[in-house]
Amino acid sequence: MTNDHTGLIDITVESARRRKSGGSYIDNDLALIDDITKLTFPDGPRRTRGLILAICTQGTAEYRLDTINRAIGPGDIIIINSGQVIDSFYQSQDCLGAGFIISDSFFYEIISGVHDLSYLFTFSRTHPVFHLTQEEMANTMHYINLIKSKVENTAHRFRRDTVRSLIQALIYDTGETIARIQSDNRTRNSRAESIFVDFMMLVEKEFRRERRVAWYARQLDITPKYLAETIKSVSRRTPNEWIDDYVVLELRVLLRNTTMSIKEIAKHMQFPNQSFLGKYFKEHVGMSPSEYRKT
Repeated sequence: MTNDHTGLIDITVESARRRKSGGSYIDNDLALIDDITKLTFPDGPRRTRGLILAICTQGTAEYRLDTINRAIGPGDIIIINSGQVIDSFYQSQDCLGAGFIISDSFFYEIISGVHDLSYLFTFSRTHPVFHLTQEEMANTMHYINLIKSKVENTAHRFRRDTVRSLIQALIYDTGETIARIQSDNRTRNSRAESIFVDFMMLVEKEFRRERRVAWYARQLDITPKYLAETIKSVSRRTPNEWIDDYVVLELRVLLRNTTMSIKEIAKHMQFPNQSFLGKYFKEHVGMSPSEYRKT
């Protein structure tokens, strides 16, 4: 088992394989689990290292994602982004479904050829569980079965490339589902979308040590004002709101799921001191870190 320095055990393609979760694999980059009941999670928290995408076809399940409880039923699709923490997983005896675990490196290979990714970042963060129509569900299962057949064909000389292309197609079709749910007909600006995706990737990587909008603007070679206007136009949220969301979620996870002291958490998250962390946390959560830890 791999652990990060907070003590949380990681969920990876490799760990799924070690736990004999069944399914089909491409090295340690892709796990296609066609029976999610075999993908067992312990009661304790685990941090995902890669993207998890799954669909429930029967029964129910519950889990906690970044300290927020989620419920799943038939026809629901689940997206868990890399770095998020899953805990308290439960599934009914009749639960059935299928899904993927995709390593960070393979996921970046996949999305490098995908246009207009902002919908995936924004929607999956605010809607980690959403419902499919019967037609969408059948279509998604068709993709999963097709991808499974290609993954298992180890003699195929273009196996990895074919699987990557099929997952790209699935992402596009999932985008159509998201568009239906959002019912959002706003005109998209490709330059703005590209900046948003680059910003989100940078935030996901650096939020533990850097919270200044001006710093992110410098990395993207644009002005802070232009960054703020662009992120607001695409996501309807400010850069500060996105950064604070990541920081607060991480603080919640560390307080709730690790034995690190508040002083250690402040150092880990690169706050000037414990007092500064306490003030920041209370401003965003409404209670002190110690109070939150007791809840």
